[in-house]
Amino acid sequence: MKRILVIVFLLAACCAHAQETTIKKPAYVIIVNDSIVSMNEVNQYAKTGYIKAMEKGVSEEKMQELKEKLGDKVGDDRRFIMLISLLTEEEKKKKDSQSGKWIALPPESAMKKSGEDYVLKTNDRAADFTVEMLDGKKVKLSDLKGKVVLLNFWATWCAPCIMEFHEIPSAILEPFKDEAFVFLPVSRGENRELVAKAMADLKKKGIDFNVALDPDKKVWNKYGISGIPKNFLIDQEGVIRYVSTGYGENRIAQLADEIKKLLKI
Repeated sequence: MKRILVIVFLLAACCAHAQETTIKKPAYVIIVNDSIVSMNEVNQYAKTGYIKAMEKGVSEEKMQELKEKLGDKVGDDRRFIMLISLLTEEEKKKKDSQSGKWIALPPESAMKKSGEDYVLKTNDRAADFTVEMLDGKKVKLSDLKGKVVLLNFWATWCAPCIMEFHEIPSAILEPFKDEAFVFLPVSRGENRELVAKAMADLKKKGIDFNVALDPDKKVWNKYGISGIPKNFLIDQEGVIRYVSTGYGENRIAQLADEIKKLLKI
């Protein structure tokens, strides 16, 4: 009987540990007219043409204002606040008379960036660079020849980038940890102190990996023009084989599939 109780206790402890280490992906808090709403409500506003403007992420001042109005429901991360303003009936009538009809907004996952967002594209040779990592080590891209490299550009203020980071440990780092693969996230245009604080906050949530610093955007300017997160998948010979911009449904899964193709596993 004692043995059974010990086994049950150990199983319970393991389950509790698994739950603690599960990385919970953040969700947007959507606010319309000072009220928190669901995505279904937003879709209805979009279908009927009432959405005037949409803003993702707010200032510290605005976040404080929202907390005073709505309390703890707004959360504690201003990057994941989505503010939506609606047309008045008069504005709606005027807009309808000018355009004839409204076109519903496409889902974010369906929005694609044009090739103008890239300096380098698929089948281009990756531009060489050397970056300093957050831990002080130096990494030169050409020294990684023979490995598949996922070059990721991100920023601490970028909510889609942070969303992506929540998926990368389980979808990419863990599956390819024993392969000839390197994940190289490069912080775009931010200083060490800011990046260190963001990574320390993420570590508390179970997201722990080294990142590179590009405070002057010297590396970024060789690859991208606008839009992050931006990913460049580089093969063993230093050629870019896949690129993507933005975060959307199944985006990380697609990256993982492309990595598998290059690793031939």
